[in-house]
Amino acid sequence: MTEPAPKTRKGAETRDRIVQAALELFESRGYDETTMRDVADRAGVAVGNAYYYFRSKELLLQAYYRELNARVAAAVADVLATERGFEARLRGVLLRKLDVIEPYHRFSAVLFRTAADPASPQNPFSDESRAMREDGIALYRDVLAGSRTKVPGDLAARLPELLWTFDLGVVLFWIHDRTPGRRRTRALIEHSAGLVARLVRLAANPLLAPLRRRAVRLLEELAADGAAAADPSPGA
Repeated sequence: MTEPAPKTRKGAETRDRIVQAALELFESRGYDETTMRDVADRAGVAVGNAYYYFRSKELLLQAYYRELNARVAAAVADVLATERGFEARLRGVLLRKLDVIEPYHRFSAVLFRTAADPASPQNPFSDESRAMREDGIALYRDVLAGSRTKVPGDLAARLPELLWTFDLGVVLFWIHDRTPGRRRTRALIEHSAGLVARLVRLAANPLLAPLRRRAVRLLEELAADGAAAADPSPGA
């Protein structure tokens, strides 16, 4: 389910005002404690108008995620267009993403309390978050596809998802980082990008092929188990 696209400039401004009001309330009151009526009151619109653009709080958060994804895509475009080394592409994308999300550092900490709940639709692994998850994986597919690094086909099929999971770990570290300028997170990116790149290069070594194939099989089994848990069969 998606919200209707605004047909006029005024409609777009109203929609953006609703999103901004929601983010402010989620940060100050918490996600669960905020109602759509609260959002409408803060935005200065009728409740029915708020529901016209967003049928639920979940859709408001999805709009927030989509906006961030669009900003990240724009911010990393020159990195992906100019860098050809896998390590440089990975590092550049992560650092640019950090710049984009920094203004939302405090809000992200508030949101994490909801997203960490396995039953929450805001959990990054939930079915409701599928579109945003696929956008994130697609970004790392571009990181890999445009690099000079040769990756075995079996690993290449799973590597973008692994890199997206690594990205989640970096963001979690960033949420807890209280250093000026998120210095620790930037150091983590600087050092770990090289480590990840080295591991990817090692995976292409013929001597490590049996270990790589076992790792890929494990990833495939975990992915299949996750899909079954998200969408159990009627007889399960």
